[in-house]
Amino acid sequence: MIQWLIHILIDAVVLLIAAKFLSKVHLSGFKSAIIVAIIIGVLSFLLSWLLTAILNIATLGIFYFLGIGFVTRVIAYAIVIEIADKLSSDFKTDGFWPSLWLAVLIAIVGGIVDALLF
Repeated sequence: MIQWLIHILIDAVVLLIAAKFLSKVHLSGFKSAIIVAIIIGVLSFLLSWLLTAILNIATLGIFYFLGIGFVTRVIAYAIVIEIADKLSSDFKTDGFWPSLWLAVLIAIVGGIVDALLF
């Protein structure tokens, strides 16, 4: 539970920083960032495994067999971010590429946090 809360807070901070530096990511404030981070966390828990499986089947597992399976996970996470964009009125990404960059940033920061804390 503590791990999940830490990830929500870290993801909210990453969302805020990304909104400042990426011109195509729009977020209205910290409260909105927390809500969007919760939405992304819940959607990721519920859908990410399914989207990753679908992407692995669609690509015939090429990324998995090449040892770069994280590519399909990042794309699945970008799709989750796009869904969160549609569910929240305070969070917008202008297209799929900003969502993909945001997914990469969240994955990198999340990996670093996991390596340092857990």
